[in-house]
Amino acid sequence: MVMRTHDGTSGDLGRGTAAGPAHTARRPDPRIAGLIARALGDARSVLNVGAGTGSYEIAAHTITAVEPSLALRAQRPAALATAIDAVAEDLPFADGRFDASMTLFSVHQWSDVEAGLREMRRVTRGPVVVLTHDPARVRDFWLYEYAPDVLDVEVRRHPPLRTLTAALGGTTTVRPVPIPLDCTDDFNEAYYGRPELLLDPAARQACSAWSYLDDRARQDFDTSLRHALGSGAWDAAFGHLRNRPAYEGSLVLLRSTP
Repeated sequence: MVMRTHDGTSGDLGRGTAAGPAHTARRPDPRIAGLIARALGDARSVLNVGAGTGSYEIAAHTITAVEPSLALRAQRPAALATAIDAVAEDLPFADGRFDASMTLFSVHQWSDVEAGLREMRRVTRGPVVVLTHDPARVRDFWLYEYAPDVLDVEVRRHPPLRTLTAALGGTTTVRPVPIPLDCTDDFNEAYYGRPELLLDPAARQACSAWSYLDDRARQDFDTSLRHALGSGAWDAAFGHLRNRPAYEGSLVLLRSTP
């Protein structure tokens, strides 16, 4: 059963995935973190799959982190739990081991997303929370006009929501995640009203889809967006976004209960 709801209120490379560099450490946005915390509810023991550097791990919970990348495990702050070397598709835990589990910006990197989500459900008594992008809405973002190859990559890599909900079973709610204008995280839609920031390669580094472009394609993007900003064409088409306090794009939060 799937319910899509709206209210006013974003992984890292794993084993067996396509080529591309691992993400750099993300800068969690506190408003997105709050939505994740509310989805987890009063769970005490929480499994984080594809945990990366642990940027959205919540201090109120006892976190068990799973991360197959040695480099990312090494980047986790000392204050966080040491991550276990394992993959979503083969979790080394007993049935019903955790009160809740989560995977954030990660499912598109897994070699078998359905197997991974079934494993999460197996080891989780309560809610399974998934933060991801809806590929059906990825191309709606203005970036598609300037870097279509990047968003085409995102569409191909992110599994359809129906695939995720079917694998999770039970009852799943799908909530669009409002992205604040001053979002601190580093994913493409976080810059919906601040296009100039995407001209900085460092701002694109945390989104692995950009690694699929060659240098010429990145230069073409830079040239076309700079020209559109300088001529006023971007503002004529999308300038209303500069003052929009939040943007509902492709970012969604799934919460599945048995």
